[in-house]
Amino acid sequence: MSSTLMTWLRDVLMDAGLDVLLRPGFLQILWWQWIAFPVVGLVSWAAGRLMRAVSRPILARLTARTVNVWDDQLVDSVGPPVTLAFAVMVFAFGCLLMELSGPGLAVVSSFLRAALAFAAFWALWRSTGVFIGWLMTRPWATTSPSARNLLTVSSNILRGVIFGVGLLAMIGAFGYPVGTVLAGLGIGGLALAFGAQKTVENVFGSVSLAVDQPFRVGDLVKVEDFMGTVEDIGLRSTRFRTPDRTLVSIPNGKLADQRLESFEARDRLRFAATVSVKYGTTRPQMETLLAGLEATLRAHPRIWPDAIEVKFSGFGPSSLDVEVSAWFQVSGGHEFLQCRQDVLLDFMRVVEESGTSFALPTRTVHLVPQAPG
Repeated sequence: MSSTLMTWLRDVLMDAGLDVLLRPGFLQILWWQWIAFPVVGLVSWAAGRLMRAVSRPILARLTARTVNVWDDQLVDSVGPPVTLAFAVMVFAFGCLLMELSGPGLAVVSSFLRAALAFAAFWALWRSTGVFIGWLMTRPWATTSPSARNLLTVSSNILRGVIFGVGLLAMIGAFGYPVGTVLAGLGIGGLALAFGAQKTVENVFGSVSLAVDQPFRVGDLVKVEDFMGTVEDIGLRSTRFRTPDRTLVSIPNGKLADQRLESFEARDRLRFAATVSVKYGTTRPQMETLLAGLEATLRAHPRIWPDAIEVKFSGFGPSSLDVEVSAWFQVSGGHEFLQCRQDVLLDFMRVVEESGTSFALPTRTVHLVPQAPG
């Protein structure tokens, strides 16, 4: 059939005086074949979309019989790569009808094999997103932020591997020896490793942070000598917003080795205060004050009752000092400030009701008259 079609086409071109199109051009491909390539390409793409449109409802009916959602998402996700694969197969059939030969046939065949490899790894790339998204919905992932972070990092690494293997497959489709390419990449990788040592260290540092998860975005943390709120956790570095609204960026490789203190992980916040009353306070007044302060703390709904300390601590330079220590069962700084304010206001009332008052800093100066000389 192909030979009959080509014979008819040659007769038409020669009768029309276009026998110049029967001459070979670049890569020994006839000029009429060069003209036919765009037409065959458009027809192939239209045929690929049509074949995808026909096959999609069939696959959708098959996946609708299952209780899973991920297979329906997979059918939608691999749609563009499947369309490309259908178009490549139709284009290959068109090239077969055009009876390509010689160097042109070898080059076109290489491009077609590379396109099929690209379509396959493109589908695998898009399937990775569906697979990771399905894992994100698993109970063990929804209840564990560290697992979700690890899945995100694993997805990026897996897609990088797919990209690398797909690139090698496309290179192999053009006839290049993949072993030689791998050897060259190995030598280049060593050179890159020496030159990009810090970058690789930061990438592995981000993996370490994703696994251990010492903090999350929005957490208030202390890193070595500064305190700040985590604003962004990137693949190379992490940024912190300080109380002065400055932005501090630390490479993840360095951050993974530093001392990290997360304030968001606290289940209780410590309340410590010194209540200083004036000299002249009697023992009964002091005992009433101590009992009232402790009762105030125990009456607060957010106080942890197992660690309340209210003790008369000593005689200060200008006051009698009472040390107060307790823990609020809160984790946020705003809640702690509100609870502390409520307790301090109640302390003012207790001091007043005990019959004494807060001490003011005083100093007594004794003047010794100088003896007449």
